[in-house]
Amino acid sequence: MPQWLSNQLMRAFNRKDRRQIMLLNECWYFYRQTPSDRHRIEQ
Repeated sequence: MPQWLSNQLMRAFNRKDRRQIMLLNECWYFYRQTPSDRHRIEQ
């Protein structure tokens, strides 16, 4: 996990910002997908 994403998640957890946690979680799962998976989603 990139450090910037980890920092943002920690900040969101500390603030109990559920919306931000959910958004960052989606970003992480999108980031982890293989390029072929991303291509399939974008179409």
